[in-house]
Amino acid sequence: MTRRLTLTMVSVVAGALVLAVAGTTLLLRLNASTQTRRELRTQAIAMARAIEVVQAPRALQALGQALRLQGQQVVRFGPGGRTTDALPDGVSLADLDLGQLQGGHAVTGTHGSLVFAAAPAPRRAGLFVVVLTRRVGTPVRSAAPIFAIAALVALGAAAIVAVDLGRRLTRPLRAAQAATGRIAAGDLAARVPEPVGDDELAQLSRSVNAMAEALERSRGLERQFLLAVSHDLRTPLTSIRGWAEAIVDRSAPDAPEAAATILSEARRLERLVTDLLELAKLDARRFSLDTRAVDVGEVVTATVEGFRPAAEAEGLDLRVDAVPGEGPLATADPDRLAQVVANLVENALKFARSQIAVGTSRDGNHVVLWVADDGPGMDADDLERVFEPFYRSPRSAARTSGSGLGLAIVHQLAHAMGGTVRATTDDEGGCRVTVTLKPWTRIDP
Repeated sequence: MTRRLTLTMVSVVAGALVLAVAGTTLLLRLNASTQTRRELRTQAIAMARAIEVVQAPRALQALGQALRLQGQQVVRFGPGGRTTDALPDGVSLADLDLGQLQGGHAVTGTHGSLVFAAAPAPRRAGLFVVVLTRRVGTPVRSAAPIFAIAALVALGAAAIVAVDLGRRLTRPLRAAQAATGRIAAGDLAARVPEPVGDDELAQLSRSVNAMAEALERSRGLERQFLLAVSHDLRTPLTSIRGWAEAIVDRSAPDAPEAAATILSEARRLERLVTDLLELAKLDARRFSLDTRAVDVGEVVTATVEGFRPAAEAEGLDLRVDAVPGEGPLATADPDRLAQVVANLVENALKFARSQIAVGTSRDGNHVVLWVADDGPGMDADDLERVFEPFYRSPRSAARTSGSGLGLAIVHQLAHAMGGTVRATTDDEGGCRVTVTLKPWTRIDP
């Protein structure tokens, strides 16, 4: 990058110098040509007046030599505008406007670098015209060495500035390259020094650091999840193995009770594996939705009733604020919506102290489903991360441990059905999870 930047800057400076020299040369040439035309016109008029006074055109040769004229000639025109006298080299009769000359006006013109001027000197014998010429040289020839030195200095300065600027610009890029290489190698603690300012390089450094932080957090959550899942798997497997061995050895005090314990632990394992598979399908978008008009109150009532025995066993009051057939209709998949309600109620059962409330309402044109508990609530950081996969809220007084996947599944399903989900809490404790769904819009055939 430094090399390309240096070549680019040197090329730009060289081009600017060429344009500057060309423009300066053109302006100087135009100025010199204009100045020379003025001088020759003045000189031609003076010599024409001298002819009238001296009455001897040949006497003007000495005057022309004194004025250092490169070409001079006195041309005599007859009454018909004819002449046999020779004109200076580079000037033809077509260049001389006889009408202007006969009217007493001087005539000037240019042919490339040749500048000429002609002034009339009327006499009885005809019209005498003094024609003077001079070639205008290249104005910058004398200053060429100075221009060359200035160009070399400018090009050298441009190269030095480009190299320094290239190093300054590529330093953050090299740091970002090194940091991303370390991150790719597994060092997620690598960070890029963030430069001062808010330019593109600073934003790139912040983006790389944000990516590293996200990866490091994801790895931490994954490790935490693996530890939690390992524990959740080991505990029921240990219980299943112990009771199964007791049944085989005929040492179990109550075989039906041992079998019931094994069945309960097997269902617990099945629920954990099901959550893992469900989340994997949601992440891969390998699931189908049958969206239609859904009575949210009906789905809520039917789903919550399935958790009433578990709530009563824990001494919890499970209230439902929804009436089937009277609530708003939403655009949703009824089976997936029932899964959302089940995950929310199951999550609330872990933390509620005395009661859980489930209800539906309308927020403008949208349909709202909410589940609230009177548990210990959550901190602001938990509210932002509670829907992340593998995340477990550190809320106290949880009755059972979970995989940390329930709310993540709720989040994925709500968004898949075009809705949103959020969690709130208040100072007195308790948590409220709200799912907002799109209203059903009838489409006439």
